[in-house]
Amino acid sequence: MALDLNRFYEACDPTQPLRDARYYIDFSTVRGGDIVQELERKIARLSRHRPTTQLFTGHIGCGKSTELFRLRNSLEKQGFQVVYFESDRDLEMADVEISDILLSIARNASQHLETMGLGLRPNYLQSLFQTLATTLRTPMDLSEVSFSVGIANLTATAKQSPDMRSQLRQYLEPRTRSILNAINDELLIPANERLQQRSQQGLVVIMDNLDRIDSTPRGARLQSEYLFVDRGEQLKQLACHVVYTIPLELMFSNDLVRLANRFGINPLVLPMVPVQNRQGQTDLAGLALLQQMVMVRAFPDLNVNERIDRVTDVFDGLDTLNRLCQVSGGHMRNLVRLLDGCLRKQDPPFPQATLEAVIRTERDSLMGLISDEEWTSLLQAVSRQDVQGDDDYNVLVRSLFLYEYRDRQGRWFGLNPLLAETERYRRWQQGLSTSADKV
Repeated sequence: MALDLNRFYEACDPTQPLRDARYYIDFSTVRGGDIVQELERKIARLSRHRPTTQLFTGHIGCGKSTELFRLRNSLEKQGFQVVYFESDRDLEMADVEISDILLSIARNASQHLETMGLGLRPNYLQSLFQTLATTLRTPMDLSEVSFSVGIANLTATAKQSPDMRSQLRQYLEPRTRSILNAINDELLIPANERLQQRSQQGLVVIMDNLDRIDSTPRGARLQSEYLFVDRGEQLKQLACHVVYTIPLELMFSNDLVRLANRFGINPLVLPMVPVQNRQGQTDLAGLALLQQMVMVRAFPDLNVNERIDRVTDVFDGLDTLNRLCQVSGGHMRNLVRLLDGCLRKQDPPFPQATLEAVIRTERDSLMGLISDEEWTSLLQAVSRQDVQGDDDYNVLVRSLFLYEYRDRQGRWFGLNPLLAETERYRRWQQGLSTSADKV
C-alpha cells in the first residue's frame, strides 16, 4: 500500500479537529482515565432522565474536540439526539454574555430539531425576536423564516457589529430569566417529549470551544469567572443534558470551589499525553501512542505494527519520528503543527534536518513571547512540577509554556519541550548541576 499524499495532507491540517474515526487513537491509558466514559456515564447511566450539566476543560489544542466527537458518537448509538456545535461560530469570544450563550444553544438545538422534522416554534421567543428585529431595524421578517434562521441572522449581525451587540444586550439581558424559561418550556421540554415518543433517549447539547473566550476583565473579574461562577446558575438550568467546554484558567481560579458547588460537579480536565515521567525518563507508553497518532494519518487502514513498519515512508527513520513526538510534549495540535511544518517544506520522507528546522522556528517564536518575570515563574514551576493558583501561573498554563499531565500520583506540570530547547533553559539546568556538584 503506497502512501496517499493527498489524504495525508488533509489528515495533517492542524486547523481541523479529527472527525474520521479511523484516525482516532485512544490515549486514556496514559492520561489517567477515560474522561469521555465519565461524561457518558453521567448522561446515559446515572442521570438518564434528569438534565445534567457537565464542564470539560484542558489546554487549547489538546484534543478536547476529538474526545467530544467520541462522546457524541457513543451517545447517538445509545439513542440520544446530540446537538454538537462550536460556540465561536456564533459568539464574539472577546465579549460574551449569558444571553448570547442561551441564544446560541436555542439556535443550534432548533436547527437540529428542524432537520429531524421536529420544528418547534417557541411563541415567546418568536415574538421577542420579531419585536427586537423591528426595534433594531434589521431587514428581515422572522415570521417568514424558521426560528433557527431568524436567530442566526440576528446573532451573525451582532457578532460583526459591537454597536448592534450592545443594543441586543440592552434589550435581552433584563429578560434573561424569561428567555431561559421560554427555551425550556417551548423548546427543550417539548423536544425531549417528542423524542421519547419516538423511543429515543432525549436531547444532549455539547457546546464546544467556549473555552476559547478571552481572558478579558469584567470589573475585578475575568470574563470566565463572571460567566461560569457569577452567572453559572443560569447556565445549568437548561432542561436537557449539556456539556460546556470551559477555560482552563478556571482550574487555577480562587473561585474553583465556588464553581464546583455552583454546578454540583468538578470540571473534568483532559491532560497532555506524557512523553516523559515526573523523573524525566521517557514514557514509553505515551511515546508509542504518539507514534501511532502520526503514522495513522499516513496509513489509517493498516494495523498498529504495520504502520510502524512503514515509518521510512514518512521519516528517514524511527529516531526522527520519536524526536517529533517528544518535542511536541504530547500536545495534539502542536504535534500536528510540527508535522504540517515539515509538509510545507517538502514531501515525505522527512529527513531529521527538515524537522530540526521546523523545531527551531517554533522554538524561536515561542521564546519571543516570554518576559523575564515569566521565565522566573516558569523555572520555579518546573522545579516544583506544580503551580500556584494565581495570575502568574495562570498565564503560563494558558500560554502553553507549561503543560499539565496526570499519573497515579495526580497532576504534575512540565515545561513545553520547545522551551527546553532554548539556551536560557540549558544555562539554568547547568546551574542546577553545578550547585548539586558543590553540595
